[in-house]
Amino acid sequence: MMDTIVLLFLKICIATAYGKVDDYLIIAERDKSTEVGELKKPIKVYGAPIGELRAPLSISETHSSPALPPLTSEPPDPAPLSSPKLKSFPLMDRQESSPPQERNADYLDFGSGVVQSSGDFEESCAMFHQECSQDSYCTDYLLGFCCHCRSSYYGNGWQCLPEGVPQRVSGKVRGVVAVGNSLVELADVDLHAYMVVGDGRAFATLSRVPEHAGAALMPLTPIGGLFGWLFALEMPNHQNGFSIIGTEFTCHTEMIFRPGNQRVSIVHEARGLDYHNYLGVDTRIHGDLPFIAPGATVQIEPYKEIFQYYPSVVTATSVRKYTVVSADGSLETFSFLLHQNVTYRHCPHGPPASPDTQQLSVERVTVMYETEEQSLRYASANTIGPVREPSSVNPCYDGTHDCHITALCLPGEGSMFHCQCALGYWGNGRSCHDVDECTEGLSTCGFLSQCVNVPGSYHCLCHSGYQTDLDGWTCVDIDECLSQLCHPHASCTNFPGSFQCRCWLGFQGDGFQCLPPSVHSQHPLTQCEQHRDTLLESLGPWGARSAMQGAFVPQCDEDGGYRPLQCHGSTGHCWCVDSRGQEQAGTRTFPGTPPSNCNQPAPSIPCPETVCERWRYTLLDHYGGQPVSKDYIPQCDAVGQFEPVQCYGDSTYCWCVDRDGREVIGTRSHDAVKPACIPTVAPPTIQLPPRPNVAPPFSGPMLLYAQGQQIGALPLNGAHMDKEKASILQTLQGSIVVGIDYDCREKVVYWTDLGTQTISRARLDPWGEPETVVSSGLTSPEGLAVDTLHRTLFWVDSGTDRIETSGLDGSARRVLFNTDLLNPRAIAVDSSSGTLYWTDWNRDSPKIESSKVDGHNRRVLVQDGIRLPNALTFDPSMKHLCWADAGTKRLECIFPDGTGRREIQKGLSYPFSLVSHDNYFFYSDWTREAVLVLSEDGHWVTDEYLPDQKSHLYGITITSPICSSGF
Repeated sequence: MMDTIVLLFLKICIATAYGKVDDYLIIAERDKSTEVGELKKPIKVYGAPIGELRAPLSISETHSSPALPPLTSEPPDPAPLSSPKLKSFPLMDRQESSPPQERNADYLDFGSGVVQSSGDFEESCAMFHQECSQDSYCTDYLLGFCCHCRSSYYGNGWQCLPEGVPQRVSGKVRGVVAVGNSLVELADVDLHAYMVVGDGRAFATLSRVPEHAGAALMPLTPIGGLFGWLFALEMPNHQNGFSIIGTEFTCHTEMIFRPGNQRVSIVHEARGLDYHNYLGVDTRIHGDLPFIAPGATVQIEPYKEIFQYYPSVVTATSVRKYTVVSADGSLETFSFLLHQNVTYRHCPHGPPASPDTQQLSVERVTVMYETEEQSLRYASANTIGPVREPSSVNPCYDGTHDCHITALCLPGEGSMFHCQCALGYWGNGRSCHDVDECTEGLSTCGFLSQCVNVPGSYHCLCHSGYQTDLDGWTCVDIDECLSQLCHPHASCTNFPGSFQCRCWLGFQGDGFQCLPPSVHSQHPLTQCEQHRDTLLESLGPWGARSAMQGAFVPQCDEDGGYRPLQCHGSTGHCWCVDSRGQEQAGTRTFPGTPPSNCNQPAPSIPCPETVCERWRYTLLDHYGGQPVSKDYIPQCDAVGQFEPVQCYGDSTYCWCVDRDGREVIGTRSHDAVKPACIPTVAPPTIQLPPRPNVAPPFSGPMLLYAQGQQIGALPLNGAHMDKEKASILQTLQGSIVVGIDYDCREKVVYWTDLGTQTISRARLDPWGEPETVVSSGLTSPEGLAVDTLHRTLFWVDSGTDRIETSGLDGSARRVLFNTDLLNPRAIAVDSSSGTLYWTDWNRDSPKIESSKVDGHNRRVLVQDGIRLPNALTFDPSMKHLCWADAGTKRLECIFPDGTGRREIQKGLSYPFSLVSHDNYFFYSDWTREAVLVLSEDGHWVTDEYLPDQKSHLYGITITSPICSSGF
């Protein structure tokens, strides 16, 4: 006969300054014929493993008491409990290390600290596991379940992100603030933030901030400070905000300024992650702001802030100081009292995962308001850690390491550290690239799902009619009949991936709408309804059933129109139709594939195996599937073509290849910087997320950038790039646009196309159609330069190793140079002096040369101290030639006669193209996949543009509404 007893096992830790006593209350069951002292049944509790239960316990010990009585040797018989089930109540912290592997019985096990249950809980993983992130696992606890992020991910379990990957935030800022005696409405302010998780840096920008409020908003650092806390660099055993609160939270901030007692309320509402794992946050600001005179700046010293953590709430209170520097140089110091309260979704069933108190250390705080651009910018470096800081700090924890922005910094002894690319990226830690798990066959997606690559990870999207199982990866059938989608006068039958609605006998319809034969519609039948009813009548009294078994019957919506998505119930085919019910070409999908959403083209059909893929699989088979680091395995891109850079294993012994996998002479290298190879096969068409349809503004200068199959336009205001007005000027399918330049006289843009091996041009307006001017004799056309004064065109071809020229229409074409060239890349022309400049990144002997535009007076201008001179530009206002080197990572300038060489900036990442404008340098960067800005005196400008499409940026150029004097 079975009964139960209540057992109390106590573990008392030696008290320290922060020590505590941890209790376990366990309700277990025993056989009455078994002695208590011999109880050996496996038990699981919420907490660290405490071994097997061996000592007999007294039931009286379950009561709290200031003095703990000794354990008795013979417990009294307890009163029987109503439930024979094994239960436990968590009274101490537990660190979950791995998901449970089985759920076969109701018992507790000291080894893992997780309830093993047959599913009797109201809230369990079996019922609600889909609430967890795909990158997490679900754990059942006594009173419910919790989600925990998998290894190499961080978050609160409901939302998980790959470690080390930079994050973005976007949203709107609205509200009304009083500045002095004026009320200023914040109606259409955009917020964009970028966080480098690897070192804790956070950048936030508010665009279109009214000038009357811009200066006064500078002290409101909590606007961007929230994102610094969310993605702060974590000290050991501490967690940043995102690891605790995820993406479903509300942050209330109240600021009280001294000495004026003005009050401001800031409310951040997080609305979750989008498809690209970017966070959406909307902000409301209301209150009074101290007046700050135009032209003044605000300085904020580094500060520390203590955060207190409670279930569902995080609070912080502090006093901060800031200094206002007036335009005349006078300084005034003010302060404000800050109250922050963050409410978030908390899982109450599991143990706490972070300390009750943590300290946020904020350094390198920068705030500025740019009047001309109406932009307010915040920047900071953030670290979360203990209240008592260690005496010495490893570079991994203070952000002084040089790991890649998508790499993890792993601390060693003292100041030693190691860089390791984040999960989902490959490289040496100082240069990391995204791994496409879907095309590399590294995903665990099943045959009923579609693999979608995202930066640093991938998602498995189950096909229509399926949902993810407990493991988060396997797709299982959805029983749609449980959702009661059919008409009340219809029966529902579930099938794998689908279901059938069938009207009852005596009713007519498609199962979604069933009418008795004697009931007729009160309104004239629409075209869809007439089409449907005619087919149902022709099929007889079993029309609905016959339709399900073979004949297609159109589906009508509530208004009688054709549903945009039509499906054939028996074959599983689906397609989109127009308002007349006519199928739209290219939208039909096959059984087992996701149906179209009727706004995008049908998915592409898998291509046959390419040469690169066949070669790769053959060598992998030759190496037994386990090649070593010295073995060569061809690297193929997402569509199976050869990656432009090939290397031996994980070494730095690399070279460039053409579209057939043949090595390009003169590109082999043995150093840490890989050669700057350009693909020779156009990538597939990429469907980008929709963006506002903004026509390019032609009244001012613009930056044009080449990016694979498109040419983008970005309006400029000095050094500021107006990202909100960015647009796509040309979309060129099957192209790889590399070199680009602009003819200011005719307002025409010219470009080289490595994919189609052509040179083309188009007028700079939304209706400009591409026109090919050179269509033959090209192999790898790269750099391009327009001589506006002499109406000629110059380009380099790294395939034929030539420099050629022609008229702007392609006429009068001739070769300028075809000797002593190996890998020509960039080219620039000074029209006023008739001088041509170009780079050659021959790995054995890189150089920069010059000549007259007619080919005379060729000479080497720079040969020492360069490695990969990718980018070249001539500044006519300063009369100097400048280049950016991806090998030395420097930007340098020199006078045309070869004198006056000087370093402008060092520490660049991987520059590819360079242009100067209005005393600033703009350059495209392959590591950042962005356009960045430098002043000509070498000072960084905190502005960069990252296009929506994530791929290499190639050539860039500046358009001007008018030509310079003499052109």
